[in-house]
Amino acid sequence: MTLIKSISGIRGTIGGAVGDGLTPLDIVKFTSAYGSWAVAKSGIKKIVVGRDARISGEMVLNIVVGTLQGLGIDVVDVGLSTTPTVEIAVPIEKAGGGIILTASHNPKQWNALKLLNANGEFVSEADGLEILEIAEKSDFKYAEVSDLGKRTIDDTYMQKHIDHILGLEFVDVKAIAKANFKVVIDCVNSSGGIFVPALLEALGVKTVYKLFCEPDGQFPHNPEPLPENLTELSSTVLAKHADLGIAVDPDVDRLCFVCEDGNVFGEEYTLVAVADYVLKNHKGNTVSNLSSTRALRDVTELAGGEYNAAAVGEVNVVNKMKETNAVIGGEGNGGVIYPASHYGRDALVGIALFLTHLAKFGKSISTLKHTYPNYFISKNKITLTPEMDIDALLLKVEEKYKKQPHSTIDGLKIEFDKQWVHLRRSNTEPIIRIYSEGDSETVANNLANKIIADIKEILNV
Repeated sequence: MTLIKSISGIRGTIGGAVGDGLTPLDIVKFTSAYGSWAVAKSGIKKIVVGRDARISGEMVLNIVVGTLQGLGIDVVDVGLSTTPTVEIAVPIEKAGGGIILTASHNPKQWNALKLLNANGEFVSEADGLEILEIAEKSDFKYAEVSDLGKRTIDDTYMQKHIDHILGLEFVDVKAIAKANFKVVIDCVNSSGGIFVPALLEALGVKTVYKLFCEPDGQFPHNPEPLPENLTELSSTVLAKHADLGIAVDPDVDRLCFVCEDGNVFGEEYTLVAVADYVLKNHKGNTVSNLSSTRALRDVTELAGGEYNAAAVGEVNVVNKMKETNAVIGGEGNGGVIYPASHYGRDALVGIALFLTHLAKFGKSISTLKHTYPNYFISKNKITLTPEMDIDALLLKVEEKYKKQPHSTIDGLKIEFDKQWVHLRRSNTEPIIRIYSEGDSETVANNLANKIIADIKEILNV
């Protein structure tokens, strides 16, 4: 059993002993800490709560709602929902924050509490640490019987989210409808199975083949939208002679596509393509994290904008986007953040912008992919002994490559012309993650192997 407490929330496997899994007592403790923090921070006794379709979702939701009521906080329960939908609901409701019950791409035995501030954005590192401290000290008080919070069930937010998307300036429903797309969707039996078909219908897509759209939490495959998990989507695209396939993760904040030839578009290129479309219509800057493809930088600079990299983590990307006034940003895991909508990864917004882009492009999705720089990312790791000083090790690697452009805002990223390698320590294990990118798989792997050899040489000194 596992329980991970971090600045962005609490996640763990269901069951087990207290403190060793996401048990009811742990849920009460951390919900109490968050609710107390949110009221103190915002002065508002109202929280929006929504969940994905995980098997444990109803159980966790009931405990979270009851705990917030016990603190004297009113709860707007939007029920089966998506992470971006809850993010949009918080400011509309003028709430003090929001909780999304989802473990994102983790398998079905996991669940989590994702925590939002009053802007509907993920809590900052400082706020997250404060919430953890409140939980550690059990520094909270519950309301008297006459002051208990009330629960309001509101099932209107899917439509509100869709209407919001239809109203975005660069979403062209007429162009999408005219393109007459045939689309296959894989919604991994979570809330995307409700939201994605409803969005596609609103966008004028008449032919939709549904895979795994029953929101019962029985994930038919590993729910992370990676190529190895999307084989049935690819084969169905081919069998149905569809124009493209769409896959989302359980809480619908990650998005990837499959081309008409059955090949994956590549989750790294979801943001690249959407950014390309946005930049064609609205010149400006972009942001992604340090471990995302260089293709976004290439597309941005070609459009006359400036690209900036942020530390890994959605809250870090959002902060850098605000700092640089970016018009589009996100993460290479298929996460699109479009400020004209809201500051959060939103697969539904991504779908609408991408389909508009593809409709106006007027050719196949594989042809669109070929218009972008072709890069390959190699993902490796090296395991160290628990007592190893990883920071000191990274300093020695940095010294060796000090003449190369490099960044230390999140581990160590070293650039070699249009190739790069990013070394990051894991927060949970004695390992260094080594991501490298080049214009071919061989180049990326060779670069990773060179850095791994350097690390082993340093360790033997």
